[in-house]
Amino acid sequence: MNFTSGLWKSIEAIYDGILRHPFVRGLGDGSLDRDCFRFYVLQDSLYLREFGRALAVAAARAPEDDWIVMFAEHAANAVKVERMLHEGFFRQWGLTPREVSATPPAPTNLAYTSYLLAVAYGGKFHEAIAALLPCYWIYWEVGKTLEQKGSPEPLFQRWIATYASAEFGTVVSGVLEAAETTAAGLSDQQRDAMRRHFVTTSRYEWMFWDMAYRRESWPV
Repeated sequence: MNFTSGLWKSIEAIYDGILRHPFVRGLGDGSLDRDCFRFYVLQDSLYLREFGRALAVAAARAPEDDWIVMFAEHAANAVKVERMLHEGFFRQWGLTPREVSATPPAPTNLAYTSYLLAVAYGGKFHEAIAALLPCYWIYWEVGKTLEQKGSPEPLFQRWIATYASAEFGTVVSGVLEAAETTAAGLSDQQRDAMRRHFVTTSRYEWMFWDMAYRRESWPV
């Protein structure tokens, strides 16, 4: 078993929980409350801004020229390309960029992005790539799973198609290859650190869906 296959095996229960979550099931069968989806898209837009920062730091830390280019491009795409998907939703909902930017991050969103940035700025590329990987990989797997049947709700199907696409799959495959190559040159202790970050941010992925389903707000 290669290293990244072992990473996925370590989160099988988490991923099963994601697929069973009513938010994700609701995307697939069209039953998700539209206000929950709107909350999610707003929060995800805020998330991607910070995810892009973490990717930019990972690019600066990357030991291979091709990885510098790859993560720098991903940082730009997180802010530009995926935002195009969100902005299509925002126009449909009549939301302006100013209104989106004025939306405060929910507690889970702030905790997740703070963790990603702390790991990225920690200066260890192998830990940064492990922490960033679940956002790529889990979304790709969720997209492919939901695409098998498709959603009767066009709004949700547009989201599903984005992450099930061959283009996004190519992006994820590049990051997986970089993670695998990186792990091959590490000590057992360093690979253990990668696993810890991977599992932690996979848990945050479940929490992000749950946050959106509950439309989480600050309690005080």
